[in-house]
Parts: sequence; structure tokens; C-alpha cells
Amino acid sequence: MLKCDEAGASGDCALDVRLWGKESGLSRPYPVMCHLLDTGAVFQALWDVVLSDATKAAIAGALGLSVLEARAVVSFWAGLHDMGKITPPFQAQVPSLYKPVRDDPSYISAPGAEGEKSFRHEIASHWALYELVAQAGYPDSDRLLHRSVSHQVAQLLGGHHGVFGAVLKAKEAARACDYNPGLGRSGWDDQRRVHFDELRRAMGAFAVPQGGLPAGLAVVVSGLVVVADWLASQTSVIEPRIPGPGWSGTASEVDAHWRGAVGTAPEVVRAARLGRARFSAREFGVMFPFTPNSLQRDLVEQLPALLEEHGPGLVLVTAPTGDGKTEAALFAASLLGRAAGARGLYFALPTMGTADAMLPRVEAFAARALSGERALMLLHSMAWLSSPGGRDGAVMSDAPAGEGALSAGKETAVEADGWLRGSKRGLLAPLGVGTIDQALSAVLPLRYNALRLLGLSDKVFVVDEAHAYGPWMHQLLVRLLEWLGELRAPVVLLSATLTGRTAGSLVDAYRRGAGFREPSQVVPRYPGWLFASGVSGVVSAARGTESNRARTLKVSHRPVVWDASEPAGAPVREGGRRAALREVLAPVAAEGGTALVCCTTVAEAQQTYRDVCAAFPDLAASPGGVRLLHSRYPADERAKITAECEAAYGKPGEEPVSVRPGSVLVATQVVEQSLDLDFDLVVSDLAPLAQLLQRAGRGRRHRRGSLGRPGWAVAEDEPQLVVLDPLTTSDGSAPPRSWGTVYDAGLLLRTSRILQECAPGGIAVPEDVQRLVDEVYEEEFVDRLEGAAREELMRLDEERLAGEAAERHLAVWTSICAPADVKGDLSRLSAREAGVTEELLTTRLGADTGRVLCLYEQADGTATLDPQGRAQVPAGGRHGLRASELADVARRVAPVPGRWLRGGEPGVAVPEKWGTHPSLRDLVLLLMSPTADGSWACRHGRYIISISDVGLEAQ
Repeated sequence: MLKCDEAGASGDCALDVRLWGKESGLSRPYPVMCHLLDTGAVFQALWDVVLSDATKAAIAGALGLSVLEARAVVSFWAGLHDMGKITPPFQAQVPSLYKPVRDDPSYISAPGAEGEKSFRHEIASHWALYELVAQAGYPDSDRLLHRSVSHQVAQLLGGHHGVFGAVLKAKEAARACDYNPGLGRSGWDDQRRVHFDELRRAMGAFAVPQGGLPAGLAVVVSGLVVVADWLASQTSVIEPRIPGPGWSGTASEVDAHWRGAVGTAPEVVRAARLGRARFSAREFGVMFPFTPNSLQRDLVEQLPALLEEHGPGLVLVTAPTGDGKTEAALFAASLLGRAAGARGLYFALPTMGTADAMLPRVEAFAARALSGERALMLLHSMAWLSSPGGRDGAVMSDAPAGEGALSAGKETAVEADGWLRGSKRGLLAPLGVGTIDQALSAVLPLRYNALRLLGLSDKVFVVDEAHAYGPWMHQLLVRLLEWLGELRAPVVLLSATLTGRTAGSLVDAYRRGAGFREPSQVVPRYPGWLFASGVSGVVSAARGTESNRARTLKVSHRPVVWDASEPAGAPVREGGRRAALREVLAPVAAEGGTALVCCTTVAEAQQTYRDVCAAFPDLAASPGGVRLLHSRYPADERAKITAECEAAYGKPGEEPVSVRPGSVLVATQVVEQSLDLDFDLVVSDLAPLAQLLQRAGRGRRHRRGSLGRPGWAVAEDEPQLVVLDPLTTSDGSAPPRSWGTVYDAGLLLRTSRILQECAPGGIAVPEDVQRLVDEVYEEEFVDRLEGAAREELMRLDEERLAGEAAERHLAVWTSICAPADVKGDLSRLSAREAGVTEELLTTRLGADTGRVLCLYEQADGTATLDPQGRAQVPAGGRHGLRASELADVARRVAPVPGRWLRGGEPGVAVPEKWGTHPSLRDLVLLLMSPTADGSWACRHGRYIISISDVGLEAQ
């Protein structure tokens, strides 16, 4: 038992250094007091380096303190996060360390208190800290605890493991030990108090806040507490600071430890590369090695004055594919970032492929336009496979083995190490390029969503292809924009085909979060841009600009009978799709040039590829004569095909151009977004008008001159789009059954009708685009039809609107609340409705997909990773697969429809010795046997799944 003169004391109780805070992976146990001090010191360093001056001032203003006082007080809060470790259940996790404390008569607790395993230490922090903070003089409300500053601090710190607890009930909070035996009683309560007082004394955090934090700032502080805890929990940080055996926690020893923590914390933060990028370039010519086009020049001339007068906010850019939206966005982001004092940017894209392609463009921009900390992360579920490191050290690579290891329980170690080290460092890095779902997860009630919001809070958020998301993801984007408005984070939205209604919903969401609730009545211009201030609320009139590539899209609207599933050798039906393809592709085979054939489903793309090869055998026999690209290939094979396509159909280089050899690419929607491909002809199955215009943007995209196009495609400003329409034939009243629900039938009917009307004169790009995109969705559209056709479209419209409403409702039901609705209760960021699980939310973001790894059974009975039998299946080991083995496996994984895998036998199980890396989660191994036609196949449930040169198929 300690005496009061032996250690730092509070009242009649001395600090007990037997209470441990960290011990896993350490040479000796680490007193909880030391970890509290370390975390407070790291938080101070993060405050100094990560937060902007505006955010610091906002936090200080909300608390009613000076900035220096706020720094000390909020850092003190961070130190308090693990106060719940001074409880019997936590200390009992290491019996040998718990025994002396348990046997000490100073510590009293109810029988079995140490067995309260569900009373985790973060929950204990929430319960214990409310009373401690209130007794320190913080504003309190005995009845409505969600209005209590004391409770907000306790709830915020109780969420440091990613989930905020519910608001405590006043009656239970007043008798916390009675309701929670795991808190212990006399002795335990005394030690929490002395640790609280000693921490406050050592850190000099005696100022008392006069108010609480609004939702946005509470999220920022909460996220920063998590980061501080994880950084301070690294064994490499703790081990050199473990006190010697004689350390007893006297006031002078505590002060010395605090001084040491303050001295080492800046280097801990610097090593993590969590600093601030600076938007230092001001001129377009410094950022990019070319002169601005019309759109970019208008932003150069007009946006600076708007920012000077109204402060930062949101910029919406609408322009055709190929009109330089990416560079326009990065330039706008630079101006917005400098005006807001932002610490970096996140560029969000719809797919992993588009994110991979954008990474080098953002990296080149950062090298020219930014200074300071420029750590750049690629963020999507397979980003860890990429190895972009080594380019001036701008892109973070995996940490060396063992670096950044944490002294923590297994779950915490995985989460923290994943976020702060290597490819899982995520949104905390100053610069990021990744998929939109990485950002949208911030507004789902997922663990550590506050950390994601922190990662976005002080960055410019750029969204490419803002039109490309369905009602579910659009509604999540609306909610995210509300939060970014609350956080005053600048935003840039890009779109080639955005309806006026959708544009207005996105702009108004951001303004709502910033406190301006009246609708903006946005009317976008195409091409053009508009600005909405997050400071004054002003929305500028949309500015129209010229297009550097004004063109007339020549639309050939071809009614066809749908015979896409016919075998390649079957007779060609007059008036069918197969006959139409042969007709329009004949010039490619005869005279050279390139063509894109865009299909609705992967299965139809595979069959179309076979049919084109059969129709044009000489073309198919030439290198690259007929290619196939879709999502249902193993990752490495798809990457190889994509690279070949970019080389064959990409932007011409400096060398003289000539007519390209005849080549046809059969593809799915994967070619619509962000791939810079150029074809002499684009052929597409019927799709909603916005998607057709996206695909048409791949037609004669770059200037090749008369020498670079075949004779049938020399008119570069009159690209041709051939649309194969199954709805305009006598037996084509509905979309093909094989399309399922890929596209809404009503939108297809509307598009078909518009194409019939505009095909004779073509579509003027960009002049006609905004009008036509809006026209597809007009309620009055049905008035163009009569009789049964009108009734059918009205029925389909009702189904579509009901479905969209259900999707929006699902998003609202499953997402976190708007910042205005938090109202002092942070648990609303973690609360889920009944039946909503983390698996449901993440699956919904990724849609209904499964992942398979094909193993190839060789003649000797062994299985390999490749059909040739050269890549052996790794055995794994005690610590799972090595990094190189894991990468080799992951590169061979392919996505498939979830229905293929439901109801099937487990098949080959993922070997236990492969470990538990997230990329192996829910992976299905398929043992494939060779077939007579040269493919490989296996039965899984009710399907026979095969793989060949056309990818994966199922029958």
C-alpha cells in the first residue's frame, strides 16, 4: 500500500504506478499514467501540425477559451481517454500484475467485478469521466446530459475505439458504480481521481471551458484523440520511455516524464507524415505544362475574385469528356485550398481502375503545385497491391517489418497499424486518390467513421464523375456534403452529364451543412461552372464557357432484333444485332481504324467477342485485332488488358500519326469513366442517354488529323455513334431479359424516343447535352406518347421513382444523421437501426459481388495458381503468407456475381496457414479442371464456373 508522501497525491490518495496501461510486446509493464501523459503530448504535437489556425480558433471559440488554453485543455482530454483502464476488468487481463492490486485492501469492488468482460475500458472511460469532469467545474446539466459539457467530453473520449456510447441517464450517472460493478469502488475511484488530478496538474490544463463543441469540431477532436492514442501506443515509442524499477510516480517524476513526452512527440508525428501540404503555386502555368483551355481560363480569370470576396466553398464543373475537367478541378482545388488553409486534398473516383489511372496525374500536380508534407496515398480495397513508392518519396510504401507495431490488444493493433502504416494509412495522409466509397464510409455508422471525417475535414474534396452514382450512393454523397459543409471543407464536383436537379441537390446539401438552408435554385451551364460559398452562402450564377472541341455527334440509331446470345457459328438473322455489327464493323476490317463495341452485360460482351472473331477471322488473327475488356477477369489479367488498350487506343504521342491497324475492342461499362481512349467509331447497345454520351466521348477524342484516321472516319469533328436499339422493333417492347435490372426500362424507352428524334440532325456537343440529359427525366415527357405506349411509360416511371425513393430511404435509414441533428449526442454517429450490420453496410457499398481464386488441378494431382502449372500454391506459415505471396494470390483474384457462390459447397477452404489478411476475407477458392475446349471449369452449387481467354463464365 502506498503512502501519500511516496507519490504524486490528490487529497489523501497517492498515485499507484502498479496500475498498468500497456504491456503487450514490452520489456516491462508501462504505467497507465505514463501512457496518459504520452497521449496528451502527442495530441499537442498533432494540434500544432495537423490542425489549421482556423480550426484551432473555432475550437477555442466554442469552448470560450484562448487558443493556448484550448490547446492545453483539449490535449488534457486526449490524455484522459484511457481512464477506464483503472478498473478491475481491465487490470485483471494480466493476472500477475493484477494480483498485488487485488490483494491490496485499499481496493474494494463487488464480487466478480473483474469478470465483467463486456465492460470494456472505453465504456468505463465514458462512465467514469462524466463525474470527474463535472467535479472539475465543467458546465453540467443534471437532467439533460446531452447538453452537458462534462458529458460531451466523457462521451467523446469513450468513443476512442471507434464507437460512441449512448447518452448516460442522469440517475445512473449519479450512481455509476452501482450500475456498473466493473468500475470498482473505493480505491479504484480514488485512483481515477488522482490520475485525473495529476494529469491536469502536469499538463497545466486548469482552464475551464464555458461551452461545448459543435458536431463538426467534436468529430475533429475525437478523431485526433484516436490518432494520438495510436501513435503513442507504438512499441517503438513506449520502449525507450519505460520508467526504471524504482519509478514511483512522484510529482517530480511525473513532471519529468511529461517533459520527455513533450520532447519526443513532434518527432513521432513527423515520422508518421501527418503534416500539412501547402497549396503554394498560384499560376496555372506553374501547375501544368500547357496553356489553359476555355474552361480552365475562365476559372483562372474569375474564381480568385469570388474567393477573395466570399471565402472558400464548393465549385461545380460540368463539361464534356475530354474538355480538361481534371486539370480544371486541380486548379480550382489549389485556389480553394489556399483560401481555406487546407492541409491537402482527396480525389474520389467511381472505380479502382479510374483511381489507379488518376494517381500519377495527382502526383505530378502535387510535385508542381504543392509544398510541405506531400505524402500521397492510393485508397481502395486493393490499393496495397500497387507499389508506386520511390517516386521522390511522395507515395507511401509499406513500412519495414515490425515498424509501427503497437502495444495493444489484437483488434486495436490491426486497426491502428492498418491506418497509420503503409498502404492502410488512409484518409489521414495529406493527399489521397481513391474510390468514392472510402469517403462515403465516413457517413455510415461504421467503426471509426469519425476518423474518416477527420481525414476529410481539412482537405479539398474532389469528386469525379458526380453523375455516376445511383440513388443510394447519391444520397450518401448528399449526407457527406452536409458534413463537409459543417466542417468548412472545400469541395470540387466534376461531371460530364449531370441533371440540373441532381446538381441542385448536391450544392444545397453542402450549403445546408454550412448553415444556409434556403434552396439555391441552381441551373448549371454546359460546359461551365458555378461557385457556392460556404462562408457567405452566396451562389454565383453559373458561367458558360466555350468548348475547345465543339462537335456534332452523328447518331446512327439502328433498330435490331436481339440475338446477342446466339452462338458464334449460328446463321446471321436479317435485322438482328449480329448482322448490324457485321455491317458497321466491316470498314474496320477492310480499311483499318479502331472501333469500340460497348455491351450491357459481361456475358453479352463475351459472346459478342466470340461472334466478332468468327465474323472477321483475319482481323481476329492479327495481333490486337479483337480485344475484350470487362470486370470478370483476374486482377492481373484485367490490368494487362487495360494497359494494352491504353497503348493501342490512347492519346497519340509526339511521333507522326498514321491510320491505326484494324482493331475492335469489345467492352462493358468499364470504358465509360476516366480511361483516356480514342476510337474512330463507337458502337453501343442502347443505354440511358447520359451513359451513351459518356461512351460517345471516346469517339475521335484526340486530334489525329487526316493522316491518323481511316477514310471512313476523317471528319474528326463529326464522330459517329451507332446505337443498337432492341426497343424499336415489332417484338421489342421491353429490354432483353438478359439485361435484368442493369438499366431502368423507363429511361431506356425515353432514351430510345429521344434518339429517334435527334438522330437525323445529330447532337451538337456541348450545346445540346444539358438539355437532352434533363429532358430524359422530364415529367412531361410522357405527354409525347399516346395510348398504350403512354400508359406503359407512366407505369415504368412510377416503378423507377418508387425504387429510387426506396434507395434514398435506405441510405437515410442506414447513414448517420446530418450534423444539425447530432444535438450534443455523438452516439448518433454510431447508432444503427435494428438489423443493420457492418457487413450489410459494406456489402451494400460494394453491391452483390463475390471474389474467387482459381486453382488449376494439374495432371499429377497438384494445384497451381496458373493454368501452365508454373506458379505453386503457397503453403503459408505461422504468420500467414509473406507479403510477396499474398500479393501473388491477390493479383489472381477475380470478382463474380454473388449469386454464383450462394448455395454452393465451400469447395477448397482458404488454408489456415495463409493467415487473416483482409484481402483473404470471404475469398472462395475454385479447384478448376481442364476441359476438352481448352478452358478450365468446376461445379459450384448449381453453376458450372469456367475460365478461359474471355474471363469467368457460369452456366
